[in-house]
Amino acid sequence: MAIISSNIGDNDFSLRKKELRLVDSKIIPEEKSNNNLNLARPTTLQEFIGQDQLKSSLRIAIDAAVYRKEPLEHTLLYGQPGLGKTTLAFLIAHEMNTKCRIATAPAIERPRDIVGLLLGLKEGEVLFIDEIHRLNRLTEELLYSAMEDFRLDLTMGANRGARCRTINIPRFTLIGATTKLASISPPLRDRFGISQKIEFYTNDELKQIIVNFARLINLNLDDEASYKLAKISRGTPRIALRLLKRVRDYAQVVKKTNYISTILVKKALISYQIDEKGLDSLDRQYLSFLNLNNNIPTGLDSIAAGLGDDSSMLEFVVEPYLIQIGFLMRTPRGRLLTDLGKKYINSENDNF
Repeated sequence: MAIISSNIGDNDFSLRKKELRLVDSKIIPEEKSNNNLNLARPTTLQEFIGQDQLKSSLRIAIDAAVYRKEPLEHTLLYGQPGLGKTTLAFLIAHEMNTKCRIATAPAIERPRDIVGLLLGLKEGEVLFIDEIHRLNRLTEELLYSAMEDFRLDLTMGANRGARCRTINIPRFTLIGATTKLASISPPLRDRFGISQKIEFYTNDELKQIIVNFARLINLNLDDEASYKLAKISRGTPRIALRLLKRVRDYAQVVKKTNYISTILVKKALISYQIDEKGLDSLDRQYLSFLNLNNNIPTGLDSIAAGLGDDSSMLEFVVEPYLIQIGFLMRTPRGRLLTDLGKKYINSENDNF
């Protein structure tokens, strides 16, 4: 990384990064092509940190499939973004000694797209479809017979010239990943033999992930600093690694060092407007807006209008963590701050 050779103050440095919400668990373009992040991925199921119950269940299913010399049953992985669904798909394929072919549901626009993917598979291979809840109805219907009977039932021609054709395809494993389990149609959901939820990670697990990645990118990370980062990472490895990289940027550009101490982490987080709870400026604006309404429930659309943000973004990106840490309640009449939320927003111990 090139070091900027100019005098940059803390406030100026934070402005350079203001366009990115660091605590959003969705992947960003920079992370899709980051070689360091790819190298940080575990290569075996045993190396995967956390998710012990899920790994135990998968281990049994994989070993049983290998013993029978069959493909693994179709598997559905669901949970919040950034928890490792794609990584697990790669590891399952690796444990089955086969290839993993990747597709995203939004890119499968026409039925012929899924037909092409299925016809290109070889015996025993894994097809991973991310955001599978966004598949259209026609594509789903083609998947039904492919998943159950390993065949494609195609209708060719139109009107009186229409005819049906059945094409047998190799036995394969479909791994679907979704952040919205309820949005998957019941007929598709029922065709997955294995369905596993990926839980949030503990602070100790996140600390281990952070330490491993720091070693990979040649950072000297203080033990207490790694735990501090883990505590504000919202239980999500993607956020933990993103925060570590931004702290690295701050350390190298502002302090000209590769040593990350607790004090440096605190200064870096202040420059990014992230506090001790892992909340950023948007989180605090949301809580402050609710606090103005005292104990009156506020509708999501009213909050969105008041903050000038999209209601769906607030519902699926901002609110889950505020609910998780006990600051927010969703009621039939609207959103309400909890006592913890009021105490936090009214506190005079402002980190900024």
